[in-house]
Amino acid sequence: MPLIVEAEVVAGDWDPDIGWAALAARAAETALSLTAHACLAGGDFATEISVRFSDDAEVWQLNAAYRHKDKPTNVLSFPMVQPDLLDALSNGDDGEALLGDIVLAAETVAAEAAAKRIGVEAHATHLIVHGTLHLLGYDHGTDDDAERMEAIERDALARLGLPDPYGLDDEA
Repeated sequence: MPLIVEAEVVAGDWDPDIGWAALAARAAETALSLTAHACLAGGDFATEISVRFSDDAEVWQLNAAYRHKDKPTNVLSFPMVQPDLLDALSNGDDGEALLGDIVLAAETVAAEAAAKRIGVEAHATHLIVHGTLHLLGYDHGTDDDAERMEAIERDALARLGLPDPYGLDDEA
């Protein structure tokens, strides 16, 4: 079964003319396809990711509650499966697996996009790729981990027709 990406705009100034659900699905599917867990999108069970397009107020609240950081951030990921159990998902018998939730903050995403001189769509795509990788156990806590995660992000964004998001940091 394919990856199911449930996406919803719940708050914030997300352009209503942009197909956010389709954007979220493309970003998550592309990220997943480039990992060792690509088989999760083609198994005999449903694999689901939830993407919530929200605002700084909600993300600030979530960041404070779950990460003990009293500020908004661009994206939060809430994995529902421990990384060491991802490979065992295909052996389950319940027919579905929820990988987790991704929540984006409209104001922070827009401000970062403006600072990088890129569109909100492109930046949100990058953040959904980034968030999906977090759901799959990737992290950037060490230089080696960051390099591995960023390489997948670069590859995913290139496949989606977007530039290297880390090459833009020096230009902002």
